Amino acid sequence: MATVGTRVGVFLGGTFAQRTGAANLVDRTVELAREAARDGVHTLWFGQAVDYDAIQLASLAGRAEPGIHVGTSTVPMYPRHPLLVAAAAKTAQAATAGRFRLGIGLGARTLLEPQFGVPYPPQIRHLREYLAALRPLLDGDDAPFEGETLVSRPAAPVAVVGSAPRIPILAAAMGPKALAVAGALADGTAPYLAGPCTIAERIAPVIREAAAAAGRPEPRIVAGVPVVVTDDAAAARARAAESLGFYDNIPSYRKIVAAEGLSSAADLLIAGDEDTVAAALSRYLDAGATELMLSHTELLGEETRARTWSLVRCLRGEAGR
Repeated sequence: MATVGTRVGVFLGGTFAQRTGAANLVDRTVELAREAARDGVHTLWFGQAVDYDAIQLASLAGRAEPGIHVGTSTVPMYPRHPLLVAAAAKTAQAATAGRFRLGIGLGARTLLEPQFGVPYPPQIRHLREYLAALRPLLDGDDAPFEGETLVSRPAAPVAVVGSAPRIPILAAAMGPKALAVAGALADGTAPYLAGPCTIAERIAPVIREAAAAAGRPEPRIVAGVPVVVTDDAAAARARAAESLGFYDNIPSYRKIVAAEGLSSAADLLIAGDEDTVAAALSRYLDAGATELMLSHTELLGEETRARTWSLVRCLRGEAGR
């Protein structure tokens, strides 16, 4: 079996735990965090929803299980002010003893704008200004920021004791303009449903060039990939068509799927036995991804989810945490 020799994480949204029939979302999440740590999972990633808070859930899981890192993938910037996101992130960093990573993104305007009833600002400009305001706040700098799409004027000190080291920011960017901003102002990106060809040709070169031009370190590229280890790949693909069909209605995801030469998000599912999955994931690393985030591992239930997670240690080979 091929090993990837890198950090491998899994996506663990709140509904993931709730679908198992758990009596308490947080309790079940903590149980899964402990299982993930035993399986060699490096990072648990949490997506934002309207029924739970991703940063809080990540913070609770990371504090309960010191053997694992946690992060968000992703928290939509709109309509959350950088002051509020920074405060939550610094609290999470202190709670987890420095094992928190903040993933933020523009979000789907067609979904978020009707939901909150507030006009969405120009997206690329807002991303640039949001990151420019957020980074100092995460670092404990209470200097004001004046932009066209947002203003940040802290009325009191913003530093949080114990929130070191510096919190990495991953901007979920896939288009060239957003990637250029992420390369210049963030620590990397966490593209979801971007296939290996798309990462190699459209994502990695753009964000790396932008980071280099800004004098920043090599950016992290955390590739989110739907994965199920199973002997019934056909059943997994049928289930994925239902679960991932949501993304086919979002223009930005349709573009990124089409860039890979595919017709639907479900086509990006990796399903098969351990060797099949390992070989397919290696393609993402060859394309330029620096980390992997496995999603939809629960598509066929708890047994296949556990089997998929147990593959992680083998995937990482002898790589350390």
